[in-house]
Amino acid sequence: MTITESARIALRALLANKMRTILTMLGIIIGVGAVIALMSVGKGVEQFVQQSFQGLGSNLLFVFPGTIGGGSSSGQAELTMGDYQALADPFLVPDVSGLAPELSSSANVTAGKYDINTSISGVTPEYLPLRSLELSEGSFISESDNNARSRVAVLGSLAYSRLFDEGAYAIGQTIKINRIAFRVIGILEEKGGSSFGGGDSTIYVPLETAQTRLYPYWKNRKGEALLSTIYVQVADESLMDAASDQVTEVLRQRRQISFRDDDDFSIIKQTDVVSIFGDVTGLLTFYLGVIAGISLLVGGIGIMNIMLVSVTERTREIGIRKAVGAKKRDIRLQFLMEAMLLSLIGGLVGVAFGVTASQILAQLAEQLTTAVTLDIVLLSTGISAMVGLFFGIYPASRAANLNPIDALRYE
Repeated sequence: MTITESARIALRALLANKMRTILTMLGIIIGVGAVIALMSVGKGVEQFVQQSFQGLGSNLLFVFPGTIGGGSSSGQAELTMGDYQALADPFLVPDVSGLAPELSSSANVTAGKYDINTSISGVTPEYLPLRSLELSEGSFISESDNNARSRVAVLGSLAYSRLFDEGAYAIGQTIKINRIAFRVIGILEEKGGSSFGGGDSTIYVPLETAQTRLYPYWKNRKGEALLSTIYVQVADESLMDAASDQVTEVLRQRRQISFRDDDDFSIIKQTDVVSIFGDVTGLLTFYLGVIAGISLLVGGIGIMNIMLVSVTERTREIGIRKAVGAKKRDIRLQFLMEAMLLSLIGGLVGVAFGVTASQILAQLAEQLTTAVTLDIVLLSTGISAMVGLFFGIYPASRAANLNPIDALRYE
């Protein structure tokens, strides 16, 4: 018996009990749909996280005061303007192509009837290109603004929407940061929040202005102005390790840290951050797939149950087929084909169900993105086919091993 003939006979047998066939496929449909929907959520989160961290800028090192584990073995953890000036020397850090210092803290901001508490970042003009930010309106902080300690501010897109009415022209308007008046000179394009600064709710002011007018007491014992972060841009991604070593050496020498002592600062590579979060979100996607795969297992058990019932109902038919010359492999192939068709048809319908479900989930949750990729679809349909094959083996073998004489006598 050919595969084509077996498929035709199997399809006819399935159509003979339409309702039972549909109910049996329902388990596979729900299983495949759940796998695609949940894995698309995980994949969407994975892509969103990667794009967010890649959008921080290109080839960046983040230098923070203190250690990631907390504390320091070599004095008070701090980052100063002196550190920034030392790192600005190209002879000491030849693989660094750009620097951007930042002093960040929260403050109360008012504009007319609106009053919010948000993040304020004192930055230099280099911050805009280094962090890959784009202006929606106006201009960014200039060198003259910084040198003159001008009271000017650039609003993140979310900060703008929280301080002004929709469609209001904010350029030239006055806002008050900690009761100090600032003139708005620019608004940034929406980019998304970030745990490394640069979120849409942030308001940017000149670094010198922040250090002298907003946070004048943020100094170390030597009187040096403190910084929250120094962003270091490396000339090429292949030089990330070398640049990190150069920055580490400069800061250790400035702090006179002996070779036995640990650093009192932290350097985080952008590539490491992307990799770590990629691993976490990849694991999330895997576990979501496993959870959804349980429903596929239940669907497979349903297929086995129905196929065993089918073998029992068609015992006499099996006896007649064997009596007229059908071999064991023909009977086995026939029932395996029925199980495979159940799972494959259910899998195809499940794909459509899963894609639709993922789109509905994306619309229901505003911040949620889903991504149905080809590998998810192929994995789901492949697993459904394997489920049909696996759970169809026992009923098919049972049918093939029936004694033809006993089968003919069965009522």
